Amino acid sequence: MGSSLTVVQDLREVRRPATPEELADYETDLLAGFVLARSSAGLSDGTIRGEVSNLEQVREWFGRPLWEIEPADADAYFGRVMRAAASGTRHARAGALVTYFAFLELRHQAELHALTGQVVTCPVDEMNRPRGRKDARLRIPPREEEVARLFTGWAGELATCRKFAPTARNYAAARLMAEIGLRANEVRRFDLADVKWELGPFGKVHVRYGKGSRGSGPRERMAPLINGAGRTLRWYIEDVWGQFDDDHDRPGAPLFASERRTGEASGRRLGPDTLRAALAEATRRHLPGWDGKLTPHVLRHYCASELYLNGMDLIAIQEALGHAWVATTMRYVHVHRDHVEQAWTAAQQRAERRLEGLI
Repeated sequence: MGSSLTVVQDLREVRRPATPEELADYETDLLAGFVLARSSAGLSDGTIRGEVSNLEQVREWFGRPLWEIEPADADAYFGRVMRAAASGTRHARAGALVTYFAFLELRHQAELHALTGQVVTCPVDEMNRPRGRKDARLRIPPREEEVARLFTGWAGELATCRKFAPTARNYAAARLMAEIGLRANEVRRFDLADVKWELGPFGKVHVRYGKGSRGSGPRERMAPLINGAGRTLRWYIEDVWGQFDDDHDRPGAPLFASERRTGEASGRRLGPDTLRAALAEATRRHLPGWDGKLTPHVLRHYCASELYLNGMDLIAIQEALGHAWVATTMRYVHVHRDHVEQAWTAAQQRAERRLEGLI
């Protein structure tokens, strides 16, 4: 038996210890590979830049390669350095670390151990992971009569305001947010050609820059001009748009242009904060009880709630608002959903039937 035994050798490559220069180059290569992997997953450039920025800030604090971070280091970082940071910042920082260590464990575990002797373990675990959700705040939209009061007062300004065109533009854009649940960034990036009057019974608008889920980049959709949105948009195009541009056929002509000219007859696209600021100012004047609280996103919640109250089913609302998951839509309308009350009423009725004849 002894003569038949063979020597079992370790077939793994034996390497000399890496030099500091080689480890620095390797660290750079790992980060480049991480960026490429995230890009191949379909994430937008902005999302990837955010992840890399978070990793770089942790690396700067730690002063050594990220693969050397241990749970005790994460305890110190999130427990002391990041303790006063905003919840969203803490979640983004921790999420970037978790994703990066998953990348290291899946693709470079053995290689890292051979080079450094380090066993890769994610430093963010169930004990030190930042708790809570950054979107957990309950958003209760204004009532229908309150929104009507806002737009009635805003419309009254059009007859007396010093700058009719910008005021009318902001008013029309805000109405579209309330009527079909558009985001401010979606509205400001519309071209005139994105309005498709010929599609469907009401017409539709092509949302080319809808928000993608989990940073996956723009998600396109066609939003029908229901709930009075067609009237709002037709009035704006026919009576207001020509004061910003005089060429309806010009490719790329913005639907909601700035009053600042870039050429002889064309206005440039609105900046990201123009519509938010206009809504805030109109709210301060005409709906002071909501001053500082009524944002484009709250108008989006208002739209979803009103569509639900008027009988539209959740799947249709999900499609109209461009949500990837119906669970997201349910968070928008849950203030008015009455399934708990209905279940309670049904339970009371069952209890009453069981007691019939006993009392």
